[in-house]
Amino acid sequence: MSGMKRVQNPRSMQELGLEWRRQGLCVGLVPTMGYWHEGHLSLMRWAREHCDLLVASIFVNPTQFGPGEDLENYPSDIERDSALAAECGVDVLFTPCRDDMYLPGHGTWVNVPELTKNLCGRSRPGHFQGVATVVCKLFNLVQPTFAAFGEKDWQQVAVIRKMTRELDIPVRVEGRPIVRESDGLAMSSRNVYLTVEERAVAPHIQKGLCLLEGMVRAGERDCGALRKAVRDYYAAWIPSGVLDYLELVDPETIETVDHVRSDFLAAVALRLGKARLIDNKRINLEK
Repeated sequence: MSGMKRVQNPRSMQELGLEWRRQGLCVGLVPTMGYWHEGHLSLMRWAREHCDLLVASIFVNPTQFGPGEDLENYPSDIERDSALAAECGVDVLFTPCRDDMYLPGHGTWVNVPELTKNLCGRSRPGHFQGVATVVCKLFNLVQPTFAAFGEKDWQQVAVIRKMTRELDIPVRVEGRPIVRESDGLAMSSRNVYLTVEERAVAPHIQKGLCLLEGMVRAGERDCGALRKAVRDYYAAWIPSGVLDYLELVDPETIETVDHVRSDFLAAVALRLGKARLIDNKRINLEK
């Protein structure tokens, strides 16, 4: 294709996707809610190197927001994102509207209950139903060969992988490493909500996870002691933060582990002012 094309109508997007599939082209998809940062752009640059045609989608999905969350205030700058997409070599920017993605009377949902009982699934009921449903719809519309997701949302990637595998959707799900600011804060569109003071202490979220990893590699195996040490660290360094969860889980099942294993995930969600920030660190003692 010559130049980037913007598509808004879901049926038009599906016609393109089906035609590409008939032609045997490798199509990459980067699904997003927009207001891009370097994490999004890194996904697009990586995907660009591995496909014939690249689609990026921008859709602020209402069904994954709960009551009182920031649906109506979610940051948006479609023109800026469009220019960035072109710079990253995106062939099609898919920007559907809510009424076209969810027709009146919509009542069909995708649920992956086993992986959504813990972490964000516990504190944001219904969130992953919305995520799984919209990603399933995007896969059906774009017909991609693979889709790339950031591993900051580790649980999300696990949910999408399981959904794709168990519903026999012919899409390869690629998880890509967390992209961070120079001070260690995981990049997020919601970082824009932080005040200057909050932004100054936010990097301690990752530093708490690094503290936990250091304790484990030094021999600590008591999960309770590890969680307490990190909670104390956050209380000291992010006193205005409200901890949503701090869990040690199996990376595949997302179930809490009661003792340190050779491979586990430390995951955290912390509310800081108007922002709810998540981060994680996979700790593999064999590496």
